[in-house]
Amino acid sequence: MSRTLTIALSKGRILGETLPLLEKANIVPVEDISKSRKLIFDTNHEHIKLVILRATDVPTYVDHGVADFGVAGKDVLMEASTKNLYELLDLKIAKCRLMTAGVVGQPLPNRRLKVASKFIKTAKAYFAEQGIQADVIKLYGAMELAPIMGLADLIVDIVDTGNTLKANGLEARELIAPISTRLVVNKAAYKTKYSEIEPILEMIRRAVEDSEGK
Repeated sequence: MSRTLTIALSKGRILGETLPLLEKANIVPVEDISKSRKLIFDTNHEHIKLVILRATDVPTYVDHGVADFGVAGKDVLMEASTKNLYELLDLKIAKCRLMTAGVVGQPLPNRRLKVASKFIKTAKAYFAEQGIQADVIKLYGAMELAPIMGLADLIVDIVDTGNTLKANGLEARELIAPISTRLVVNKAAYKTKYSEIEPILEMIRRAVEDSEGK
């Protein structure tokens, strides 16, 4: 009998793009996730379960071995402090960019920069790599307000279409990293449950290739 495998999925936009990909890999929840308040779901495979989490919690659950697999954005993985997971596969969904942005046409001041972001670790690392002195201010939302109201000179945020930036008089500037959704696995589980994990990984890999080929 196969040992249970748990796949942690991120809520929100990523979930909406992950479920069709899993379906192509023949992993289907037995009930409609969008119509349920449950957080743990059985699938058409007796030994595979899905758990629905806040995106930023997915790496933690995988890192601690509570979930075997995880599906999370590269932005979340870059920010997470994890040591016990492997990034196995780029699922090539929910694509966007992590960028700096500032007020349109406004030059940067000749002093230590103030940068607002929810991506504290990534922002600090980026400006350090650029040799730019910067204080990073933690915000949880409405990043666009920070430069407008003088809280920060720049923001570091996810950019999709750029329409929200434009609507608020901001412009995208430097690309920090292209972002897409990744499949991660717990290191210990990958060794101890390899015979169960590898077939699932192969099914998902084929589904990604099929989606890319269309």
